[in-house]
Amino acid sequence: MTPPQHGISRRTVVRTGVGGAAVAGAAGLGLLAGADAALADSSATAADAAAPATKIPWIIDCASWNARFVPDSDLTILKGTTRKIVVHHMAFPNVTDYSEEHAKQLARDCQDLHMDGNGWADTGQHFTVSRGGYVLEGRHESLPSLELGTQQVQGAHCVGENTQSIGIENEGTYITETPTVKQFASLVRLCTTICQQYGIHAWNIFGHWDWNNTDCPGIAFYREFPTLRREVAAACGEHLRDVPARNWPDIFTSSAGSTVTTLQYLLVANGYDTVTPNAAFDAATKAAVQDFQAKHGFEVASDGTVTQPTWEALAPRLLPHATGDAVKAAQSILAHKGYDVTVDGTYDGATRQAVREMQRLHGLPPNGLADTTTWCAILGGIVRQEFSNLHH
Repeated sequence: MTPPQHGISRRTVVRTGVGGAAVAGAAGLGLLAGADAALADSSATAADAAAPATKIPWIIDCASWNARFVPDSDLTILKGTTRKIVVHHMAFPNVTDYSEEHAKQLARDCQDLHMDGNGWADTGQHFTVSRGGYVLEGRHESLPSLELGTQQVQGAHCVGENTQSIGIENEGTYITETPTVKQFASLVRLCTTICQQYGIHAWNIFGHWDWNNTDCPGIAFYREFPTLRREVAAACGEHLRDVPARNWPDIFTSSAGSTVTTLQYLLVANGYDTVTPNAAFDAATKAAVQDFQAKHGFEVASDGTVTQPTWEALAPRLLPHATGDAVKAAQSILAHKGYDVTVDGTYDGATRQAVREMQRLHGLPPNGLADTTTWCAILGGIVRQEFSNLHH
C-alpha cells in the first residue's frame, strides 16, 4: 500500500471519509443562486459529517502538526493496561516563543530526534505540552486511544512503564525554573482528562526519575507535583476519603536510578550484604527483594516488584542521631532531588532539615522524623496529606 502523503494520518482519512468530499461539494453549491431548501439541508448535513470526530478538540493531533507517517505495524495497541501518568521535562531550551506554530515545530523536532536520533518508531511520549500552553498528540494513535479510554499505544518515554502509563513531555528544562503559568494550567487540564478517560486518579501521577536513572522532570518542577496532583484531584471531583494513605512507586527489574539506590541501601540495612547500592536493579537486588518478601509472608513478585507492603516493612523510623545504611537510603534520594545533604549515614541537622522540607511539600507535620508516610513522600510516592483541600 502506498503510504499517505506527509502529514496525513490514517485517522484523518477515517474521520473525514466521504464527509470531506461532501464539504467541498457543499462549498460549490453555496455559490449557486436559488439553491432550493433541500440542497441547503444537504449542505448542512455534509458539513456536520465533516466535523472532526473527536471528544478532545483542544489537543492538536499528529496530522495537524504535520507528523511524519508511521506504519500501523510500528505501533502496539494495548487494552486495559493504563495505570498511571509519568510526567517529564524535555530538557529543551526555555524559549519565550509561545505561539502555536512554535508548538507544532517543537512536536516535529521531537519526532525527528526520537526517530532519527534514538531509532524509535515514532515520538516516544503520548502527549506534549508547550511553554505556550498548547497540548499536542505525540505518538500516533495516542489521541484516539485517549478518547476511547480503553486502550493506549505503547510508548517509549520511561523504561519499564511504557505499557502501563501515559507519558507527558513538557517543553523546557526545569532544574532551577518551573513551567510557565499557561503550560502548568494545560498540564493540569491534560492530566485531568487522562484520569477521567482512563478511570485513574491524581495519586497515580509520578515523575520520570521515580522509575529511571535521570534528572527528569527536574528538581524545581518536581516540587510542583503536589500542587499538580491537588489541582487534578479537585478538577476530577475526588474526595479525600477515597485517597489511599500512601501510594509507593512499584519499581521492579526494569527500573533504575535514585529510587533503586534507596531500595538497595534499605536492603543492606536489613542484612542483605550481597546488595551493592549502584542504582541498577540487578540480580542480587531482585533476589534480596524476593527473599525479604518470602520471609515476611508477602506475595513474592516474579519480577522483583517492590510492593507497598514490602516498602513499608523495609523503611524504618529514623530519629535524630540515627546512623547507618537506612540513613544513607534517605540521604541518597534527598541529594538527588536537590536537598543539601551528604550521604554519610549520619542523621544530622542538614538531613533533618531536608526531611522537614519534604514533609512541608507533601502536607506532613514538619518534625524532621522519617516515619512510614514520610518515607513514602521521600521515595516519590503520594500521600493522603497532599490532598487536604478535597471534600471529605
